[in-house]
Amino acid sequence: MGQGGEPRRAQAYDGELGAAVARAQGGDEAAFAVAYRIVQPGLLGYLRGIVGDDAEDVASDAWLEIARDLGRFQGDGAGFRGWTATIARHRALDHLRRLRVRPRSAALEQDVLDLPGPRSTHDEVLENLSTERALALVRGLPRDQAEAVLLRVVVGLDGPSAARVLGKRPGAVRTAAHRGLKRLARQLGVEGVTDDGSRTLGEST
Repeated sequence: MGQGGEPRRAQAYDGELGAAVARAQGGDEAAFAVAYRIVQPGLLGYLRGIVGDDAEDVASDAWLEIARDLGRFQGDGAGFRGWTATIARHRALDHLRRLRVRPRSAALEQDVLDLPGPRSTHDEVLENLSTERALALVRGLPRDQAEAVLLRVVVGLDGPSAARVLGKRPGAVRTAAHRGLKRLARQLGVEGVTDDGSRTLGEST
């Protein structure tokens, strides 16, 4: 998470991921291992942002369910990342319920424009974070913002896919991700962040 462009890197593997999933559905165990290696880092980062040190246990539970239900999945590589994130989120929420921790509800329900392009708050924040520090800061965000940032940035989902995972409108998820990234930017002292999330020209980090 310490570098910009994580969603683009994740998406670059979608072709390989989709092919591996298709082979795994035909019984190819090595192909399932390929799919696991592609998906697991982002999935584990997402879960660390939700359940902290229990992420690996929750991820193990999620992968058991993923393996069990793999034959029912229909879709491509991007769809598989969204499907696995949905399963992982359900397992994480079950875990939190067992700990009697109630997730904070989302407060944002307005539609806004999508996250801005090449040099955005997203890139500036990521370039100033180590993975552990990033997750510690993300865990301090309101839950709707934290999950939106994790799904968009760590798992690499696009707005509609993240919205499906969270059961929300894409605009609400984009709003939450945008505001979460702006809050992280302020905490990191990133300068030149405008209301639309882009940096003012001529200013440096």
